[in-house]
Amino acid sequence: MKRIILPKAKKVYFASDNHLGAPTAKDSLPREKKFVAWLDTVKEDAGAIFLMGDLFDFWFEYKRVVPKGFTRTLGKLAELTDAGIPVTYFVGNHDLWMNGYFEEELNIPVYHKPQQFTINDTAFFIGHGDGLGPEDKGFKRMKKVFTNPLAQWLFRWLHPDLGVRLAQHLSINNKIISGEADAQFLGEDKEWLVQYCKRKLQSRHYDYFVFGHRHLPLEIALNEKSTYINLGDWINYYTYAVFEGETLKLKEYRS
Repeated sequence: MKRIILPKAKKVYFASDNHLGAPTAKDSLPREKKFVAWLDTVKEDAGAIFLMGDLFDFWFEYKRVVPKGFTRTLGKLAELTDAGIPVTYFVGNHDLWMNGYFEEELNIPVYHKPQQFTINDTAFFIGHGDGLGPEDKGFKRMKKVFTNPLAQWLFRWLHPDLGVRLAQHLSINNKIISGEADAQFLGEDKEWLVQYCKRKLQSRHYDYFVFGHRHLPLEIALNEKSTYINLGDWINYYTYAVFEGETLKLKEYRS
């Protein structure tokens, strides 16, 4: 379990599901500017920042090429890490093809699976949330294709102009890939991430489970001591979570 000790008056911030580039670069630009403004705001007291996946609507790292755009966001992240603020990234189902660029260029560690963190004395279980629990079956099938080494090798042989354009088309039009097929509250007994968290609690205690992917801001008590938080998104809700040393709270950014 990774451990973070917060300096006095510092906070930890969590955000997810920006989907920059969707439906077009022009349309997502106002959302990107709003997100960068939020990063500017939180850098004043951030002890750590967790970005929980799907920052981009599509991201694929060729050997010497990454997707065009997102200059404001990438520059701001570099500014934060250069200033000594730890930023941690969890890949989502839209950007799971990260393979070293964030680590090398931005000094941001990237995780492809959920991780356990202790922040001060509070236990967190953190991940994007895709493919977990008993449901999300459509994406689970697709993910086997996306993560297949042969499929990735074949995709790299496509010219980036063709590969990126094809992937963006599929991402926007295929709701199984996008993960937005059921972006509405299903009820606690049917929320598959709630079921996943409750199973995890059978073997170990966590104070907070923090996920994205569902595009819904949710805060659900799992028992008297554990809470599930879903971060919402930066498309409709502009929500994030902040941990001030003892409790984790969902908030909405209003610029």
